[in-house]
Amino acid sequence: MRLSRRELLQGTLAISTTAALSQIPIANALGLLDQTGQAGLAPRQHFLMDRNWHFILGNAADPAKDLNFDGPDDFSKQQVNFEASHADFDASKWRTLDLPHDWAIELEHVNDEANKGHGYHPLGRKYPATSVGWYRRPFTLPSGSEGKRIVLDFDGIYRNSQVFVNGFYLGIHENGYSPSSYDITDFLDYKGPNAIAVRVDATHGDGWFYEGAGIYRHVWLTITDPLFLEPWETIVRTEGIGASTKLSLSTLAGNRGLKDATASVRWEIFDAKDKLVASAKAKEATLPANGNQHFEGSAILAHPALWTPETPDLYRVVITLESASQPVDRDATVFGVRTVEFTADRGMLLNGKRVKLKGLCNHQDHACVGTAQPDRLQVWRAERLQEMGSNALRTSHNYPAPELIDACDRLGMMVMCETRTFSSSAPGQEELANMIRRYRNHPSIVIWSLGNEEPIQGDEDGKRIAVRNQQLAHELDPTRKCTLAMNGEWGEGVSNVIDVMGFNYHIDNIEEYHKNHPQQPLIGTETASVLGTRGIYENNPARNWVREYDVNRVKWSETAEEWWKIYGTHDYLAGGFAWTGFDYRGEPTPYAWPSTSSQFGIMDLCGFPKDEFYYYKAWWTNEPVLHVFPHWNWEKAGDPVLVWVYSNLDSVELFVNGKSLGSKPVTHLGHLEWPAIAYEPGVLEVRGTKDGKVVLTERRETTGKPAALRLSADRTILNADGEDISILKLEVLDAKGRVVPTACVKARFTAIGDGRLLGLGNGDPNSLELDKGPEHSTFNGLAQAIVQASRKSGVITLTVESAGLTSASITLTSKAATPRSSLD
Repeated sequence: MRLSRRELLQGTLAISTTAALSQIPIANALGLLDQTGQAGLAPRQHFLMDRNWHFILGNAADPAKDLNFDGPDDFSKQQVNFEASHADFDASKWRTLDLPHDWAIELEHVNDEANKGHGYHPLGRKYPATSVGWYRRPFTLPSGSEGKRIVLDFDGIYRNSQVFVNGFYLGIHENGYSPSSYDITDFLDYKGPNAIAVRVDATHGDGWFYEGAGIYRHVWLTITDPLFLEPWETIVRTEGIGASTKLSLSTLAGNRGLKDATASVRWEIFDAKDKLVASAKAKEATLPANGNQHFEGSAILAHPALWTPETPDLYRVVITLESASQPVDRDATVFGVRTVEFTADRGMLLNGKRVKLKGLCNHQDHACVGTAQPDRLQVWRAERLQEMGSNALRTSHNYPAPELIDACDRLGMMVMCETRTFSSSAPGQEELANMIRRYRNHPSIVIWSLGNEEPIQGDEDGKRIAVRNQQLAHELDPTRKCTLAMNGEWGEGVSNVIDVMGFNYHIDNIEEYHKNHPQQPLIGTETASVLGTRGIYENNPARNWVREYDVNRVKWSETAEEWWKIYGTHDYLAGGFAWTGFDYRGEPTPYAWPSTSSQFGIMDLCGFPKDEFYYYKAWWTNEPVLHVFPHWNWEKAGDPVLVWVYSNLDSVELFVNGKSLGSKPVTHLGHLEWPAIAYEPGVLEVRGTKDGKVVLTERRETTGKPAALRLSADRTILNADGEDISILKLEVLDAKGRVVPTACVKARFTAIGDGRLLGLGNGDPNSLELDKGPEHSTFNGLAQAIVQASRKSGVITLTVESAGLTSASITLTSKAATPRSSLD
């Protein structure tokens, strides 16, 4: 089925059971709702459906091992005799878990070259027994639900999901990144128990990197009046950033009823302090039966607070649908007041001022959890990027989670928002339209990306697709430009029609392209790709290790210094996005087995910084930076050691055991190095000067053997809501309390109290340990644990033990909190 232009622009087919477009309400991460998800939005009821799912592996090849599921041939009738989707099904042999969930991260690694894109987890045609998973969840509707409109929404399922409710087959959604939605009103038991069943088939993947498997984002159930506000169909457009801003408001409302109805829409705008600062009301209009109607209005916002990376001020608009003078539905969305312009000579202008995009590309998996990231982890990862001075991220290469976009809005991170599928087919355009409709009010998004390194990027086919998809993007959102990340064939195909030319690598071609296309804005959609293993300073192919110095790169890429010396100094370049902020599973580079992840990250898979982190911090922030490496634990005295320093001070002096080895001036956007320092056990020290005074000192000391463990947490007070997490760092210390930078020890983690151990990691790209076990090794002195609070307030104690070492323990407090509303 191909959607009409009107359906793509409005998304009004979302209420059908085909799940062509989704209609998931706005996420709660911005505090638009209270913790129940309801107060302030009544009469709408909005339930988080993440708790108490049942899970079992199926089989992609044998129906007898797949709950006797025989595929589409079973669906000649709408209602099917599929037992697992009935409320009285016995699921006692199934595992009980909470979402989000990624089952791929739980699978043992398999040495199969064909499967390295999955990080060597066994998914695909060769592994039918681990490539299909079944989820089911019983629930009972609240009283008074009959006669309402009820919608079931999935934020993201990887991949190829088929959904059933009470024996009714609702539809299939193949895309692993875009949401899916089902109007289940007609299929429910309003007086007794109900059940959802979902078959997820991760046999076929979208990418060449780790993508996980399962229901890895949130699930929601929303109850509204038959007269309702269409999801993502309130548009807030701002005009002017001076003494006042004009707000142009548009909302699409729907009518699921069988009779026409008269209705109107009211908009209320609140500032960051929750003060009502503007309002508007549309004229009454007729909502046709089983149809929809646009409502429009405008308001003036006096003395607007502008959204910038430094001051990410947000507004929210509460939208109320009224009929017969009574509210029948209410929703909310955020927006920011700001302007974005990409120019051919001045780069990107934010609110009329030039701003360099200091960006990082990221995939969506993390140590401990795979792709099933808790909301707080999305925020933590964005904060880590900001710590190194980054002000932007690219959602490589897919429709992102709403919690990530919400976090970027709040933190002031600009976003290149990228769709997964570069195609003008119905699925490709639906995915793009869905993404833009959902996120077009979010101020953090400054540009849409239509694709990445497409094989047809230089062809006429690619050009035609780009024209069509860019036109669709402009119709849905005329305020933003589009780009496409191209790794060649510049001047051909897509590059001749795209708004902003996107360069992946090949910095030597940029200047010539700019001369030949002086009117086209340019951006570095993907840059760098520097390789390094955290804590390693000598290449060791036998162990798949790459030294951390900024010299190891693949044949198509450039070092950190090389790319930023171009993008950071040429005014016509908007900035760029380095590959990548974090290591990621799959696409193991430069080595294969037993490497299960890439080594491109500026941080490892846990978010522990590599040394390159401090190059960016030195030149992307205004704070003084002094960082010396390597560590000072070497085997033989007298062996030459290469010493590097990242700093943005005036000069740096190097000392070994108190003896000066000379001072060197800091070069702009560069680094300092002492190429062959004779190793002497003791202390490596650097002193950084500014205006002739020593302002920073940093040391690397030769440590003793591992003697003890130490735990620290990013937060020690959590909300007892069943979702909140603490991210903990385990360090291996010597007898003097110093971190041993080469320590790799086996440790056992035990969590007791009102929470659970969610997962473990250590950032080792060659680790074959599972993230879900109670045991995990440290890698070069460090490991990570994520602990999640339960719904009961109290304390959570995490203890870590290792043979021969003094154990470590930390106590977290989970304070009373109201969980988001759910249905049992």
